[in-house]
Amino acid sequence: MNREVKRFEDLQVWKDAMNMTVSVYEKLKLCKDYGFKDQMQRAAVSVPSNIAEGYERQTNREFVQFMYIAKGSCAELRTQLYLSIKLNYLLKEDGMVLVEKTECISKMLHKLIMYRKNG
Repeated sequence: MNREVKRFEDLQVWKDAMNMTVSVYEKLKLCKDYGFKDQMQRAAVSVPSNIAEGYERQTNREFVQFMYIAKGSCAELRTQLYLSIKLNYLLKEDGMVLVEKTECISKMLHKLIMYRKNG
């Protein structure tokens, strides 16, 4: 299997973040708390967007900085997911699946950051 990365669309972490973002939109489709829903969707969209933007930057330092921003957005989304469960905006099972996705993406971003900082 060829795992060569020639563009940000080849990054598995970007693909996973895109899928997570689509899941967030789908799960919040019926949510009537529009401010909360908007904030969650913005945090979700920020993850793959910052991965893409960082990849397209000129320097390794900028790339790493954007991966940190994506990681921060992942943590923001995870916090909002916990809150959405407590507010009964999401079923606990659905919310926890998304929490696990944010944790996985965050770990992938951490590994990518360490690779780029040390490699």
